[in-house]
Amino acid sequence: MTAATHTLEPAPATTTDIFSRDLPPVLTVEPGDTVIAGSLDASGYLARQRTPGEDQPRMIAGARGHCLTGPVAVAGALPGMVLAVRFVSVRPARWGWTAAAARDNRLTRRLGVAGGPPSWLLWEIDPNAGTAVSDHGYAVRTAPFLGVVGMPPAEPGEHSTVPPRAEGGGNIDCRELVAGSTLYLPVTVPGALLCLGDGHAAQGDGEVGGTAIECPMTTELVLDLVTGPPVPGIHALTPAGRITFGFSKDLDEAMADALDAMLTWMQSLSGLDKAAALALASPVVDLRITQVANDVWGVHAVLPAGSGVLDA
Repeated sequence: MTAATHTLEPAPATTTDIFSRDLPPVLTVEPGDTVIAGSLDASGYLARQRTPGEDQPRMIAGARGHCLTGPVAVAGALPGMVLAVRFVSVRPARWGWTAAAARDNRLTRRLGVAGGPPSWLLWEIDPNAGTAVSDHGYAVRTAPFLGVVGMPPAEPGEHSTVPPRAEGGGNIDCRELVAGSTLYLPVTVPGALLCLGDGHAAQGDGEVGGTAIECPMTTELVLDLVTGPPVPGIHALTPAGRITFGFSKDLDEAMADALDAMLTWMQSLSGLDKAAALALASPVVDLRITQVANDVWGVHAVLPAGSGVLDA
């Protein structure tokens, strides 16, 4: 059967601000189908801000979390399978924003900026040129990706979109998940019920201010199901290389989880025992702080593409 292409635009009936296995799917696709999905910025603004901090009308008034498009069901998806999300293209809108020091948390208190007022940047984005210029004249290169790609927890009820989860993903905020990447997510619920959004035109490792260049996005992705993955948890193949993840309120634990998963992957590729894989990892694997913005922090391990070590 020929794979189909579906278009999904953000609208009141196709967006959510929570993860829940009880939400009905807004679209059902077959494995191997393509979805061209529009998403609003994380706050769900219906129009660009004209002045920093301007509160424009939003898709979901009083939203509890990110404004996400979905859920999208994948026919035949069951817990124990893995959903492969291949990003064919990721194109930002022509505007975005960044806010910092907008929350009172352990990081803003440590930096001495808790309690505000927040600082804002407004961005003009040129998707064709791959640049963004702020209202203060700062120019940066863009590398667009979606901050939130995930499925609901298996437990019933409503779940926040803010923390990333080792089961099902969510607010991963990994800057490496650009076009050409495939993200592998363990399926948590029947149908998968994938939600996506939180477009970022550019972000540094860490997302240290709490937001990136937040923007609407149009993403073309292919959804498929796989069995017998080389890594039991969330992992990815990206232009930067092979990536594994760890999520925890403790960065040490997140780091160890990401590295442990990478060693498992390296063992499956090489036949080495774990200690030998660790020895090989030491000169080539990079550990990066994915984000420190979401209460549950992230670390990702990268086995760089083109390193000559275990290249596919």
